[in-house]
Amino acid sequence: MHPKICLYFQVHQPYRLRDIRITEIGRGNIDYFDGHKNEQIFRKVAEKCYLPANALMLELLEQYPDFHVSYSLSGVFLDQCREYGQDVLQSFQALARTGKVEFLAETYYHSLASVISLEEYCLEVKKHAETIRELFGEVPRVFRNTELIYNNELAHIARLMGFRGILAEGADAYLQGRNPNDPFRPPDCRLSSAQEKIVREHRPLPMRSRDIAVLLKNYRLSDDVAFRFSDTSWIGYPLHADTFTDWLMQSGGQSVNLFMDYETFGEHQWEDTGIFEFLRSLPALWQERGVEAVTPSQVISAWKKKSAQEYDVHNAISWADMERDLSAWMGNPIQNAALQGIFALEQQVKATENPVLLENWRRLLTSDHFYHMCTKYWSDGDVHRYFSPYESPYEAYRRFSHAIHDLRSRLAS
Repeated sequence: MHPKICLYFQVHQPYRLRDIRITEIGRGNIDYFDGHKNEQIFRKVAEKCYLPANALMLELLEQYPDFHVSYSLSGVFLDQCREYGQDVLQSFQALARTGKVEFLAETYYHSLASVISLEEYCLEVKKHAETIRELFGEVPRVFRNTELIYNNELAHIARLMGFRGILAEGADAYLQGRNPNDPFRPPDCRLSSAQEKIVREHRPLPMRSRDIAVLLKNYRLSDDVAFRFSDTSWIGYPLHADTFTDWLMQSGGQSVNLFMDYETFGEHQWEDTGIFEFLRSLPALWQERGVEAVTPSQVISAWKKKSAQEYDVHNAISWADMERDLSAWMGNPIQNAALQGIFALEQQVKATENPVLLENWRRLLTSDHFYHMCTKYWSDGDVHRYFSPYESPYEAYRRFSHAIHDLRSRLAS
């Protein structure tokens, strides 16, 4: 039996910070975010990636019966769709109408709340699940945490929320030679009564799931497409669809989980690299060789729970950088100062019941702000610089710090 293919795409755009001058702080209801730059970047990526990729996906979904895909659309991405990307939103809704696309749940603001504030984490997940149901007519049953941040405790929190599956990184240190293509289960983990109370109060789904499957990203095969596809120094260059399909079929297990940013198609890997033609040719090859492309829920439905192995992760992991830990966002003093500073305002902001202050505060929680403050070097540093709209990590911190100072001033007044 050949493994199935599980294609999952992350779709996210943050709200980038405006250059707030010191003289503006405390002077009134200033805007923290660069509306012009955000719209400009969104429209550029829409034309290069979202619209052509969705048009191609729609064509493939309608043409091949055994081809399915899944997406996680962050709440702040959907907010920007409603502001200046209605055509993009409509293209995702067209995909939903095929009945062959699964939309996953995540934190609405693509935040790091899961490692700092359980209450905020649950509120964001609930808001995101409600938004997916409103926009796409689907209640998400599988969860994908921000940046694939995962540990045993978070798996059981997701189970208590009502989810039947959670995505995670297939980290070698925890796989210990096992195949990431098999669904795993978390070890038994007892949450505190306080944690259970918070989850019950803000549960996004009505029923608690009895079991939860852990689907692991096959990072080697995913990164062959997401990062190495156009790398002329890579031994596998140029990557052809038939070669890649051979690798998938030879990798064994129940499903090869190819998890990647959707911007891989057209934005990170430009159209002239041949990435769209590569994608277009895959379903035909898979159909010819009897390989199904399935959603996470379809993988979980075929999951044999009793024989599943444990994926025992005590320390939080993610899909970022060589370490695959939280150091991409919490690895230096300025990142930690910024995180502690913004989350310290949580109860004060919520007590105001002011929707504008709350929305500004939550948009400042987005993980990208802290990612741009990363001071790593070597290959990881190059990746951080590629994604950053700022001149340096210190410029990212300066802009964030000015926004926090103004928010504190508004709370005080």
